[in-house]
Amino acid sequence: MALNKVEICGVNTAKLPLLTNEEKDALFARIAQGDKEAREIFIEGNLRLVLSIIKRFSASNENVDDLFQIGCIGLIKAIDNFNTALDVKFSTYAVPMIIGEIRRYLRDNNSIRVSRSLRDTAYKAIYAKENMMKQNLKEPTVSEIADEIGISKEEIVMALDAIQSPVSLFEPVYTEGGDTLYVMDQISDKKNKEENWVEELSLSEAVKRLNERERHIIELRYFQGKTQMEVAKEVGISQAQVSRLEKNALKNMKSYLQN
Repeated sequence: MALNKVEICGVNTAKLPLLTNEEKDALFARIAQGDKEAREIFIEGNLRLVLSIIKRFSASNENVDDLFQIGCIGLIKAIDNFNTALDVKFSTYAVPMIIGEIRRYLRDNNSIRVSRSLRDTAYKAIYAKENMMKQNLKEPTVSEIADEIGISKEEIVMALDAIQSPVSLFEPVYTEGGDTLYVMDQISDKKNKEENWVEELSLSEAVKRLNERERHIIELRYFQGKTQMEVAKEVGISQAQVSRLEKNALKNMKSYLQN
């Protein structure tokens, strides 16, 4: 994937403008009033952000022009949904939006094609399971399903797994007291391979400014890779409380880093 090309999708990347924070604030004020010209200027002024993000996907075989266009879609979505009242930089909000749009495109374009035989096996197993539940009023085991349809349980497990739809890490699990918990909150990342701002920035000073409880939660979540459920059990509070404390701590850390 050639990322050193000067022109991408007809845009001369060498001549892209840079916007100051003051210019961004002024443009957002105009955008809020429905000024389309200001919106176009803001988009153009943030195309460098899109370029920097698509470099993360340099190992992909996708055409750089295609990735740039998809990244621009993510940028536009970020502009249209950004809340200027929040104490967050636009780039902080836009980066995950752009990355998410590109990843969604790559996932949809490179989905694993499931063979017809695997699909047939999966559907037979599902149909048998439903019938057995109606007859016996309980959920059958994989072994029982295998005996019913004459297919090995290993094949059934593989077939059912193959037809599962991918689930986004940002898929909401449930909401409690106004706090939404997502799939990513339930996942433990022991190796911390995900690219995120916690790893990329030096946060030692920001972490020190948190109170003891928030600091402990950030340590458990981002440096020990524990899920919110695991943290809640260790600290002795609910998962919803962990979520609130975590979000507040991250907000305070972002605020410190932006000053």
